[in-house]
Order: sequence, then C-alpha cells, then structure tokens
Amino acid sequence: MSKIILRPEGIWDPNQAGFEHPQPFSQGVSAPHGRTVWVAGQVALDVGGSIVGRGDAATQTEVALENMKEVLAEAGAGLEDVVKLTVFLTSMADLPQVQEVRARYFPRDPPASSTLAISELVHPELLVEIDAVAVVPGER
Repeated sequence: MSKIILRPEGIWDPNQAGFEHPQPFSQGVSAPHGRTVWVAGQVALDVGGSIVGRGDAATQTEVALENMKEVLAEAGAGLEDVVKLTVFLTSMADLPQVQEVRARYFPRDPPASSTLAISELVHPELLVEIDAVAVVPGER
C-alpha cells in the first residue's frame, strides 16, 4: 500500500497520550497514489437488517468493522487501505471498548481518525457508526 503514516514530532503522539485504553489512530495519513473508496457509515446490522449486540458497544464495533471489510472487499480493498475513519458514538463512555476493538482491526499504521459523540443514530439501539476513506494502490 502506498499510504504514508504522518508522525510529526511537534504534536502529541496518540500512543503516548496517557489514556487507559489504546489510541489506534495516526495523526495523519498521506496516500499520494491510488484509487479512493468512500465507505458509508457502517453499523451493527446483520445481513437481514437486524441489530447485533444490543447494549454492547464492543460487539457493535466489531460488526460495523466486519461490514466495512465487506464493502472494502467489493472495491478490491481491505482495512489496510483505510486512511481515515470517523466514529460516531452515542456515549463517549463507550470509547474505551470501541478503541480496544479498533486496536485489533488496525494493529499497525492505523488510519487518521475522528470520534464524535452524537445524540442518536438511525435506530435508538445502535451505539456506534463508523465511516471510512480508503486508498487502493494501483490496480487490484
């Protein structure tokens, strides 16, 4: 993959920020060559449209990321091609669980990321929504 992880010395390092949970993101990612894929917000719905992991932000994060993997695969991409994530949470109290799951899905050179607390998602039992931008190098 042609993505370049940006780690400027003049700003804080997510891995050294002192949080009690992982910070699986990079401050910036450059992807100078490739085809861009935008992934719509993924939530914890199974193939039949039923909610998975009611009341469990970790499970909902896993399902959202598994759904994201399916969308990326359709474009000939994978999680390693993701350069930007946006995570929407209905409660920031769920952030540690979400970060633990994300750290497993993005074990090295994670994408740039933003996390926002919002009042609600499309269904009141959904706790997490994640969208992404990926850059696929060359032809795959």
